[in-house]
Amino acid sequence: MADRERAFVALGSNLGDRAGHLMLARRRLAELPDTRLVRASAIAETAPLGTVAQGAYLNQMVLLETALSPRALLTSCLEIERAAGRVRAERWGPRTLDLDIVRYGDRIVREPGLVVPHPELEHRPFWREEMEELESARE
Repeated sequence: MADRERAFVALGSNLGDRAGHLMLARRRLAELPDTRLVRASAIAETAPLGTVAQGAYLNQMVLLETALSPRALLTSCLEIERAAGRVRAERWGPRTLDLDIVRYGDRIVREPGLVVPHPELEHRPFWREEMEELESARE
């Protein structure tokens, strides 16, 4: 098997069966080729960001070991979002499922539609807390 890198993927949902959408995401991420879901953080409820009126989010971070490229992982994340009924209507709007690649090894990626580390990482303390939780729970 190809060399794997550690990737942190943020999961969020504020429409419908929020916990069910996160469960679907964890399952589907674990099923990706050449990928292992190492662990998942605790689920936290957070207020929505931005100016669009909407309900609270359930958020979680997962740590993957994957041989997928960052672009291939993003493509898979978008497919998982669609499977959960995600419709991209408005920026910062409500969603059934949102998957964000927050970090991918030590890589810096600046491509159309893909920026890693995620540019909002410094503005989301709950992401940093979830990542610290995952990193402190070594195997």
